[in-house]
Amino acid sequence: MKKNAQHKILFTTLLVCLVVAFLLNISFGQVAIPIKEVAKSIFGFGEVKDTWEYIIINFRLPKAITATLVGIGLSISGLLMQTLFRNPLAGPYVLGLSSGSSLGVAFVIMGASILPAFLGEIFVSSLGVLFASILGSLFVLSLVFLVSKKLKDTLSILIVGLMFGSFTGAIVSVLTYFSTAEQLQKFTFWSMGNLGNLSWLQISILSISVVIGLILSLFSIKSLDAFLLGENYAKSLGIDIKKQRNLIFIATGILAGSITAFVGPIAFVGLAVPHISKLVFQTSNHKILFSSTILLGAVILLLCDTISQLPGLDFTLPINAITSILGAPVVIWLLVRKRGIH
Repeated sequence: MKKNAQHKILFTTLLVCLVVAFLLNISFGQVAIPIKEVAKSIFGFGEVKDTWEYIIINFRLPKAITATLVGIGLSISGLLMQTLFRNPLAGPYVLGLSSGSSLGVAFVIMGASILPAFLGEIFVSSLGVLFASILGSLFVLSLVFLVSKKLKDTLSILIVGLMFGSFTGAIVSVLTYFSTAEQLQKFTFWSMGNLGNLSWLQISILSISVVIGLILSLFSIKSLDAFLLGENYAKSLGIDIKKQRNLIFIATGILAGSITAFVGPIAFVGLAVPHISKLVFQTSNHKILFSSTILLGAVILLLCDTISQLPGLDFTLPINAITSILGAPVVIWLLVRKRGIH
């Protein structure tokens, strides 16, 4: 009972933090807007300056919603991967899923020119990029899993994931060599990661993709607790291993693939947030971890995006730089901790 009370307090705190982080994200930027005015604009409490209203509705609010969706999706995909592989260092970026998505997007952006004009237009549309990214993510995920069945060593699986990432990176390099300056520039800007260039239509598509991925993930929650104790234990509970594994694959592919398609590869979020969630809530129960990871992922990426805006300055740092600066120490800590355990 005491632990349940602690969890309720933590969830309440996280919800408050999410609201505050969301408002702060919209408030900060090249033009500082008071949080009170942001709340007025979003919740319709009163009139706001026309210029502030325009900035909030057309720029700040879409970016804040995007950051929330990306934080949620990448964090949940990381939780799914770490449980499925029973590997604390698994994640969409480390296992090469983001590289697979990048490969799919590279084919679309830089390979569409060799197709007939009408097909090229379809490929470079939002839906074309989305499907290419998801397929690339699922392709690499399937390869990593096939290899992981032969290799039980955690480090070996991680090395395989990194090698697949290097392999897809090499193919992308070949594509860039033969691409035009315009295609290369477009892909380079995409690969740096950007939360602020999405239209409301693209945000709608991303929202639908993330919701579908989360719903599929919900169906695998019961099996995730069993997977922690191994496949044999899961089988003894009557869980259909193949069905649940495929469900997790599809959910992860949709989440990581759709997010990477729209905002580029975002490092370390999927790896670090599930561990932070486990540390804060002190549990391995996936019913609790699922909700806590969603909230923490949203809060952390909103804060990272707020930091990247450098309030008061005329430039914005790439979001990937901030997540890497904050996420790399977590990975180092995990490696040291894992070595200490062994």
